[in-house]
Amino acid sequence: MIEHVSLRCSDPKASRKFYERALKPLGYVCDLKYGDAFGFKDEAGRHDFWVTAGEAGTPTHLAFLARTRAAIDRFHAAALKAGGKDNGAPGPREGYAAYAAFAFDPDGNNVEAVIWEPATRKRKRTPSKRK
Repeated sequence: MIEHVSLRCSDPKASRKFYERALKPLGYVCDLKYGDAFGFKDEAGRHDFWVTAGEAGTPTHLAFLARTRAAIDRFHAAALKAGGKDNGAPGPREGYAAYAAFAFDPDGNNVEAVIWEPATRKRKRTPSKRK
C-alpha cells in the first residue's frame, strides 16, 4: 500500500487546479496546504497524494484506484477538460487491467485511473508501452 506520493511540479497552483478537477470523480478533495504543498484527501480520509513546488524532471506515472468504470470515464473527461492531454481513452486493457484511462498532466506526468476485477488479477500482467 502506498502511504502517500508527493509530486514535484513546476507550477503547483496550476497542478493543484488540474488535479482538483481530474481527481474529483475518484473521490479526492484538496483540503490541506503545507508550505508550497497541497494535500489531497481520498474517500477514506487519507492524504495520500500531494503536489509541491520543485523541478519537474522525468515524467512520473501515477495510478489511482477507481471504484467503478464510470468513475474512470469521468476522470478521463475531467482531466482533459482541466487541460490534460489524452494518453489512452477509457477502456479494457488486455493483460493489464479490467478498465483504465490515461492522461498527461501539465508537466507531462502520466496519470492513470484503473479498476481491477477478479479476472484481471489472475492474469499475468504484460509491460505497458505507455510513457
